[in-house]
Amino acid sequence: MILHAGDVGGAEILQELRIIAPVHAVYGNTDPAGDPELVEELRLDLGGVSVHVSHGHEVGVPTPAKLLAKYSEEVLLYGHTHRQLITRAGGRLVVNPGAAGARRFKLSPSVGILTISGGVAEVEIVAVD
Repeated sequence: MILHAGDVGGAEILQELRIIAPVHAVYGNTDPAGDPELVEELRLDLGGVSVHVSHGHEVGVPTPAKLLAKYSEEVLLYGHTHRQLITRAGGRLVVNPGAAGARRFKLSPSVGILTISGGVAEVEIVAVD
């Protein structure tokens, strides 16, 4: 399963990703308004772990503290800053996998691999060449 945290870049990107796996995507601040394939947020139960996905721009400049205060899920995935981040706080996990598209803001493209086993979530950031 692919969870996309916004700034998708067009319907053709979702089509390509669906070749790999089912896709669940939220819209980002650069996505066109009203795209029926994108939602504001996702709340999922994956392997007994509650997961929230949003772009992060809904809290202004997203930080782990702001996201942890706004959402109650165990794993919070977001994008917006395009900066890779993994933070644990009180048994909860906040993740920004970075951005898999073209290099922006002098940041290397990356994705996150979220693994859930036995009700425990782990994440790894992987560079995309």
